[in-house]
Amino acid sequence: MREVYLIDGKRTPQAKAGLDLKDVPVPYLGSNLVRNIMDETIIPNDAIDEVIFGNTGAPPKYPNIGRVMALEAGLNKKTSGVTVHRNCASGLEAMGQGWLGIASGRSELVFAGGVESMSQMPLIYGRQMTELFIKLMKAKTIPEKLKVLASFRIPYLSPVVAIEVGLTDPFCGLNMGQTAEVLAREFGITREQQDEFANSSHMRAVAAQTEGRFDAEMVAIKTGKKLDRILNQDVGPRSNSSVEGLAKMRPYFEKKSGTVTIGNSCPITDGGSVFLMASEEAVKKYNLTPMARMIDYHFAGLEPERMGMGPLRAMDGVLSKTDLNLDQMDLIEINEAFAAQIIAVRMAAKDKSLAARFDVDRALGEIPDEKFNVNGGGIALGHPVGSSGSRIVVTLAHELKRRKQKYGIASLCIGGGQGGAVVIENLA
Repeated sequence: MREVYLIDGKRTPQAKAGLDLKDVPVPYLGSNLVRNIMDETIIPNDAIDEVIFGNTGAPPKYPNIGRVMALEAGLNKKTSGVTVHRNCASGLEAMGQGWLGIASGRSELVFAGGVESMSQMPLIYGRQMTELFIKLMKAKTIPEKLKVLASFRIPYLSPVVAIEVGLTDPFCGLNMGQTAEVLAREFGITREQQDEFANSSHMRAVAAQTEGRFDAEMVAIKTGKKLDRILNQDVGPRSNSSVEGLAKMRPYFEKKSGTVTIGNSCPITDGGSVFLMASEEAVKKYNLTPMARMIDYHFAGLEPERMGMGPLRAMDGVLSKTDLNLDQMDLIEINEAFAAQIIAVRMAAKDKSLAARFDVDRALGEIPDEKFNVNGGGIALGHPVGSSGSRIVVTLAHELKRRKQKYGIASLCIGGGQGGAVVIENLA
């Protein structure tokens, strides 16, 4: 297997659904990033072998958004494009497929990342209205059509909210917030602990924005219906966040006895992220300067109702593959789906008996504050589902470069009961 290099990673600013990015065409969340990276190299437009993008809410107008973005970015028509879906880790799945292509010798240059416009996820007609439309199309005469129309009832217009259905697990029947409530109860995680963690995420993200720590990874994007405005920073981190303010929010997923609120959960978000990945041969041929090496990655499964513990199993897997340990990681990035979920992962990582509940036969080690999500995480920055798996790696790679540190691990839980993780080595 050949070495796989990360030449550069970029992301858009992220914005809560329905706000600044709601009118941006979904392909532009990725094609703009691809073009930005290409323009910084001497790579010709026909030299990219593959464009792989993760996306979960496939826009009807762009069913294979990976291919659309390749063409929108100005790459040659012979460059193939594909869209992949692994729920929250779709962006990391894209990177994994890019890694396999290059490591195996099938590819030399690959763009891999993820995009999501949760603003543009559709409302869907229910079964009764859909069946009525089908019958109407099949009716051949005017009397037949009138008979079908006469069967219409007002409740048929009640829509199915695609995003709500998509965030509910079909196997265990719980939505993602309810799975966080499961972990909060089982680990004895209090509401106060969750709110303190959420507040810390905002404070770290605000500090990172203020100090310009996201500038190197961020590509400004045109917004608005006429694409006549510029967004150059994340819309989400709150400088006025406080534990006291978060404590006033009511439980959202379990109204009576719950502890998970919208304040200690990640918001629904729009955004995109991507890496240019290359073989050693491509690095030499095009005089590229890699920022990092992608050492290996791993995906693991567990029960869907405890999907938040996916990072524990995935980090255990990738550390075993790379023959590294958690103490060697200079930075640790874990996507913050819910404060309760993150707290549970950190508890189990340092406790062998807790880890054993999830088929991990060792304590991975401490995840100290000074190494963990140092620029804030999903609770402040948001979680654009198809992009987050690659976004956390983009942020990790740039922060390792900024600090001149060596190893980093990025991980996230995945709806449906999975976890994904990747280890990278800074070369900059």
